[in-house]
Amino acid sequence: MLNLGFDWSFLLNQFVRSDFLANKTVYQALQLNKFVLSLLHKLTMAQLRPLLVSNVGSQGQQQQMLANTSRIWAAREELLETDWQEAIAGIYPKALLFDDPWVEFLRQYPWLWLEMPEIWARMQRGDVRAFDADIDLSKYPSYYRQNFHHQTNGYLSDRSADLYDLQVETLFGGLAEPMRRRVLRPLKDALNSFPQTQTQSLKVLDAPCGTGSALAMLQTALPKVKFSGLDLSPNYLKKAGDRLREKFGTAPDLTQGAVENLPYADGEFHGITSIFFFHELPAPVRQQAIAEYFRVLKPQGTLVINDSIQAGDRPTLTPMMMGFPEMFHEPYYRNYLEDDLVERLAKAGFVNIRTEVHYFSKIWIAEKPLA
Repeated sequence: MLNLGFDWSFLLNQFVRSDFLANKTVYQALQLNKFVLSLLHKLTMAQLRPLLVSNVGSQGQQQQMLANTSRIWAAREELLETDWQEAIAGIYPKALLFDDPWVEFLRQYPWLWLEMPEIWARMQRGDVRAFDADIDLSKYPSYYRQNFHHQTNGYLSDRSADLYDLQVETLFGGLAEPMRRRVLRPLKDALNSFPQTQTQSLKVLDAPCGTGSALAMLQTALPKVKFSGLDLSPNYLKKAGDRLREKFGTAPDLTQGAVENLPYADGEFHGITSIFFFHELPAPVRQQAIAEYFRVLKPQGTLVINDSIQAGDRPTLTPMMMGFPEMFHEPYYRNYLEDDLVERLAKAGFVNIRTEVHYFSKIWIAEKPLA
């Protein structure tokens, strides 16, 4: 990276915190820039892919997106307005609205393209379980031994961990972080229900924690809470630890493990977050994961799940959602679209279950009763 003797991170932080940047027009302009960059990437990819690999991809999903452009844009504007208003209300610092790792994205972007020919070739072959010989797959459950999103080595490589956040941002037109932030209000409300004398001892689990992007957001918004993270991928955990140590000086407790078999004591946490995860689980494992969340929550604790919208949440977009697995290897996604997570949460013992829809994300908020 170019180094002229400046502390670029310090200068960027000062700029982010300045009064100039903390206004709505600049926020909207930055979001529009992310959308345009993501759109240009997708358009370029759509033009180049047929030249390099034949019979890969789906025109149907693109046509569905074009047919629903006005509805998608309206949902996007609604999400951004919510994001801005909740920051103004003090639910989280306004600095979070501008906390995008631009330098990291620029550094990884060439690698995103270098990966594409291999990904398209695997898509053409229908090869969704391709892993390097030195990866010991016996350590992982069968549902996990797949190339989700057609990523090279699935979630079990450093390269996958490096590219993940950039891939998600381009997929959602730069709106992954505004969607993630939707867990903050219900989580903060839930934690406030515990006696204030416990503030220093409040504990929250983010599982799975992936590359630590959600943990960084949570720790920024709730600096007095003690966070823990869990993930099956040692590569993603390493990425999370590096990111959090760089940002905060230290990293929270990060543990390798499966959500359906949490290595924690009963009633250990006041809150749990689960982000962009349930659609990658087979139905029986979803129920096991929910039961484990219930077990490790304290009475009166709250679970906040953030995942994809489901069939019927935005009816005109349902055909497009059904076509999603054609472009991205998501073997459990169609089942997830029809799954009743409210029923699953109630079956595990949760009460006061409610849902919210924000753009392409859906939130479930559920409480563990006192008795």
